[in-house]
Amino acid sequence: MSQVPPVTALIAARSAAVEYGALPEEIVAVARQCLLDWFAVTLAGAREDLSGIIAAEAALEGGDGIATLVGRGRKAPQLLAALVNGAASHALDYDDVHLSYIGHPTVAILPALLALGEARGASGRDIVAAFVAGYETICRVGVCVAPGHYALGFHATATAGSFGAAAACARLMGLDAERTATALGIAGTQAAGLKSMFGTMCKPLHAGKAAENGLLAARLAARGFTSRADVIECAQGFAATHGPDFHPEAALAEPPGGYYLRGNLFKYHAACYLTHAAIECARAIAQRKGFVAEKVRSILLRIDRGADSVCNIKAPHTGLEAKFSLRFTIALALAGIDTASLGTYSDARTADPRLVALRDKVEIAFMDGWSTSRSQIEVTLADGSVLAAEHDSGIPAADVAAQGRRIETKFTSLAAPVLGEDGADRLRDAVAVLGELRSVRDLMALAG
Repeated sequence: MSQVPPVTALIAARSAAVEYGALPEEIVAVARQCLLDWFAVTLAGAREDLSGIIAAEAALEGGDGIATLVGRGRKAPQLLAALVNGAASHALDYDDVHLSYIGHPTVAILPALLALGEARGASGRDIVAAFVAGYETICRVGVCVAPGHYALGFHATATAGSFGAAAACARLMGLDAERTATALGIAGTQAAGLKSMFGTMCKPLHAGKAAENGLLAARLAARGFTSRADVIECAQGFAATHGPDFHPEAALAEPPGGYYLRGNLFKYHAACYLTHAAIECARAIAQRKGFVAEKVRSILLRIDRGADSVCNIKAPHTGLEAKFSLRFTIALALAGIDTASLGTYSDARTADPRLVALRDKVEIAFMDGWSTSRSQIEVTLADGSVLAAEHDSGIPAADVAAQGRRIETKFTSLAAPVLGEDGADRLRDAVAVLGELRSVRDLMALAG
């Protein structure tokens, strides 16, 4: 029997070795885009009820407020800021994803990293390098236990996210590979999060907890707190207890293009990412000449079986549930309703008779062996004619600059209502020159 490689130590060594100067410009550009997208969804998400509840709890704890609560005009202790901002950034389920392990990397990393960076006066270059270190770590841990970990019921945003936040914060603090591995151990023993909570306020809480877990792990490791340095691969460790799959070779392999970050996928519909391909199919059909939603007789969706446990709420009654309903998001798109607008996902909308009628015409055929990002739709009209479309939402943008322009449009639509147009422009411009910022405090002051 072959010996298992020291996965945790090797991942930690890679993370600790990330240097800004060695990063390709394309990777730095995508990192800036992740930050801008994160500010957009966090500013908007800070207005959600769940964010207010968590912020109110954080306020009861008091303490030295040195880290900005995005969109709230006040500060909190680092750990609480990571928790509050993390939950807010995932509140709308509008944040970026990576399909290598099916998770949301940025919302687990940046809330912790920015809270720590603000406290330490870290530079923009420091933030970029640490973000890349955390992002690569999340994906390596995620693919190590995929697909069984997610299929069993763990929310990888929370579990792998705790590791990524720890790695990012350890890199920002300049911890060596050994102490970074210790931080991963501390993060691993905290890692939790259940997919059964999708559609409730607990899903966004997962991102906040991942950020808080990772930040705490790195800070404790820096103080000499002990843990196992082989938490991923050891007996009764993370891999052994969190699912049936363990692929150390996958965790250590080089991703396409050398960086997992290049495969980051941004959201342009304010719903679960596994609904996006189906939405794009429905939009394509709705835009065909002469299409009338009232003439639809039946709708057949083909999609990977894994979507069944993620976004198959058949009859959503709340706006939050609607984000996890393939049937309802298809109905929205066929009816010509803007699926990028936050106001689309309301409790009242889920009871709209026209949308309910369309929703109930959707039949789903779950396919084995399909990519999670692929969908096919066939719409049969009253006259018996059939309209078909297919889309794969898992292909990263080939043109990074064009992707950046699309993210800027999304940012303005979400940030301007909170900061005003001038405030949103200032924050966008600051992110654009992130590598030149002497202190991230200047950036966070624009997002308060």
